[in-house]
Amino acid sequence: MIAIAIDDEPIALDVVKSHASKVPFITLQAVFTNAFEAIAYLQKNQVDLIFLDIKMPDISGIEFLHSLHHPPLVIFTTAYAEHAVKGFELNALDYLLKPFSLSRFLKACHKAEELYSLRKKADTLSPSAHLFIKDGYEQIKVAIDEITYIEAAGNYTLIHLQNNTSLSTRMPISEMYALMPAQQFIRTHRAFIVAKKAVTKFDRNQIWIGEKIIPVGPTYAQCLQEL
Repeated sequence: MIAIAIDDEPIALDVVKSHASKVPFITLQAVFTNAFEAIAYLQKNQVDLIFLDIKMPDISGIEFLHSLHHPPLVIFTTAYAEHAVKGFELNALDYLLKPFSLSRFLKACHKAEELYSLRKKADTLSPSAHLFIKDGYEQIKVAIDEITYIEAAGNYTLIHLQNNTSLSTRMPISEMYALMPAQQFIRTHRAFIVAKKAVTKFDRNQIWIGEKIIPVGPTYAQCLQEL
């Protein structure tokens, strides 16, 4: 996986560089103390993962992530624990509280590798492809083009289908999103994933699938551009 790191503190970047050098599947291609230089870099280079500090001068890590139309996987790094909830609302993969150990860093990287592999597999799926979804002790075959939307519901994720039925699974919605082909699905909210072809209308705050209203979270507003 190709990664970059962004942090206004050079010492913090040195820690990321040291830890990343010990992870065989991570290639840390560049580091930045200036977030705007990182934005310019991303306009010309594709990366799979960003280690991103939240509290930076001029532009915060959260604002930085907002500026990316198709952000890669993101692991937040920060000294401020109160930012964790906001980070996960932005669909950040993980949150590392400084100072973090090599073992904690490695755990986040393994999570990134797993989701990256799921995304790569999803990109090769055709619209007529099927997935097997674990529902209790059963594995149920589901055609991707029959899915209308996916909803987080407590400890479960609900997969809603064209025939007005649904399946439940304990797979987190973030992992479900990684499984869905990016050209066919968008995430509109931390609790919702929508099949583009199922959308019947939308405005700035919500999307309709027939009579069902799906909210558009403020941190996911860029999904409307895709529609």
